[in-house]
Amino acid sequence: MEKKFMKGNEAIAEAAVRAGCRFFAGYPITPQSEIPEYLTKRLPEVGGVFIQGESEIASVNMVIGAAAAGVRAMTSSSSPGISLKTEGISTLAGAQLPAVIVDVARTGAGTGQIYPGQNQYNVATKAPGHGGFKVIALAPATVQEAVDLTYEAFDYADRDRNPVILLADGVIGGMMEAVVLPEPKTAFPEKRDWQIDGCQGRERRVNRSLDNDTVKLEQFQRDCAAMYERWQQEDVRYEEYLTEDADLVIAAYGTSARVAKTAIRELRKEGFRVGLIRPITVSPFPYIAFDKLDYSQVKHILAVEMCIPALMVEDVKCAVARRTPVSAYTRGAGFVVSPDEVVGAVKDLISKGGAQ
Repeated sequence: MEKKFMKGNEAIAEAAVRAGCRFFAGYPITPQSEIPEYLTKRLPEVGGVFIQGESEIASVNMVIGAAAAGVRAMTSSSSPGISLKTEGISTLAGAQLPAVIVDVARTGAGTGQIYPGQNQYNVATKAPGHGGFKVIALAPATVQEAVDLTYEAFDYADRDRNPVILLADGVIGGMMEAVVLPEPKTAFPEKRDWQIDGCQGRERRVNRSLDNDTVKLEQFQRDCAAMYERWQQEDVRYEEYLTEDADLVIAAYGTSARVAKTAIRELRKEGFRVGLIRPITVSPFPYIAFDKLDYSQVKHILAVEMCIPALMVEDVKCAVARRTPVSAYTRGAGFVVSPDEVVGAVKDLISKGGAQ
């Protein structure tokens, strides 16, 4: 394996190439523009195709075509650009086509600002497009994890014939860290029975999301619902950090979790028993991690998020199911929450009787 010092966005792009991505279509938007910039040079080196579409809408529709032809395909954007892609993402899900969508999120709503935020949580986990479909959404907290999760995302997409979202933010995309790059994949599944590659000698294939047979459509939706349940049983991923003796647990993902870990180390030095639950799959959400807590001991859950209002906190409340109080500490407008702020929020809760 190769070790390099890389910017997050470029590391994501390289991981995609090594995972077998051979088609990318996208459009520049801060803070993810280094992904298409990197791939303009890198994809032709491995026989792949890079296209800068005339818009986000055009780009995601090109990905639909590449996916239908059996190519490992990816697009990337940032929050408002993802909004433009949602119809295409829904079409991928409806037509059962695999693709990876990278969202290097910025603060919002609307055009918002180019600064990092976690305002995309609901888009990635609840409504990546119309129709009520779901995707596996992976949230890295380091550049190394962004590499590893991107590498795996293509396998999830192929396995399920469904789009997968890598949910990063401007901090992860812009920071530089040493990463170990995985070996390029050389073995891929044989031609799939849905791949459109010419029908000489066989029956024609049709990939579509429009089905006039309502009985078949309903069965497809039931099959998807069963797949989502399997994800909850088999694909949930999370990190527990110092939760064994904690009487206050922080819930955070991505950059916020990275900051929270630093704050927890400081709080532990002062004798405060604080732990962390970090969702890695924000969809499916790791409800089981909160079920494992001892609520005779845990007196409070604090969700730390880089968005106002807090969004993940609603899933945390659902997971906790009123077994202990849940609150949120948030920063918005592109401000990255600091360790000192998290320490202060925890101490404020403790002073008010939120934990021992």
